[in-house]
Amino acid sequence: MFQLIAPEPIDFLLLLVGLIVLMLLAMEFGWRLGQRRVRRDPDGAEKGTAELDSLVFALFGLLLAFTFSGAVQRFQDRRELINDEANAIGTAYLRISLLPSASQPLLRETFRHYVEVRLRAPKLMLEGGVDETSNVQTEIWNQAIAALQQHQGPPIVDAVLDPINEMIDITGTRWLAARTHPPIPIFLLLIGMALACSFLVGHGMGVAQRRYLMHALAFSISISAVIYLLLDVEFPRAGVIQVSFADQVLENTLKSMSPPP
Repeated sequence: MFQLIAPEPIDFLLLLVGLIVLMLLAMEFGWRLGQRRVRRDPDGAEKGTAELDSLVFALFGLLLAFTFSGAVQRFQDRRELINDEANAIGTAYLRISLLPSASQPLLRETFRHYVEVRLRAPKLMLEGGVDETSNVQTEIWNQAIAALQQHQGPPIVDAVLDPINEMIDITGTRWLAARTHPPIPIFLLLIGMALACSFLVGHGMGVAQRRYLMHALAFSISISAVIYLLLDVEFPRAGVIQVSFADQVLENTLKSMSPPP
C-alpha cells in the first residue's frame, strides 16, 4: 500500500471540475475521430466496435464498484477502531481504582489529558503536525509502574498493565488504518478509464452524426461525482463525508471520567 496524505476538501472539488472538463474534451476528441471515420468509410464505420465498447464500459464499472466497495469497508473499519479505542481507554481508566489511593489522582488527570490529545490527534496529523500521543502514553505507563511498586495487596500487575498496553497498541492500528489506501496507480487507472469511456461515447456520437449534449453532460457529471465520492470516503477527514462523528465516543469517555478531587 502507498501512503497517501489526505488532500484538502478544495482539492477534491478541483478534481471534480477538472475531471468533468477532461471527460468533455475526450468526448469532443472522440466525436471528431468518429466523424472522420464516417467520411472515410460510411458503410463500415459502425461495424465491429459495439462489443469492444461494451467490454470497456463493463470493465470500468467493475473497477469502480470494487474500489468503492473497498473504500466503504475501510471507512467502517476506521469508525469501529475509534470505538475500540474508547472502550480500551475506558477499561484502563477503571483499573486505576485498583492502585493505591495516593497514586490515583495524578494518573486520572493524565488519562483525561490523554483523551484530549487523542481527540486532537487526527486534525493535527491532517495538518501535518505531530501530536503528543506517544509522550502521554509514556507518562501513563511510568505512572502506572510507579503506582504498582507502591501496591502491597494481591498481584494486580496484569489487571492494570494489560488494558493500558491494549490502549497503547490500538493507536498504532488506527494510525495504519488512516493511511491505508489503494495504490496510486488504481486512482490513475480510474481516471484514465473514465477518459477512455468518454472518448468512446464521443466516438459513438460522431459515428451517429448526432450530438447528445445533455447525455454527455449527465455522463461526465455522474462518473466524476462517483469518483469524487470515492475519494471523499477514502479520506474521511478531508472532505464532506466525515468519520469525525465517531469521535463522540471519545468525548463521552472524557465526560465519564470523574474530575480530580
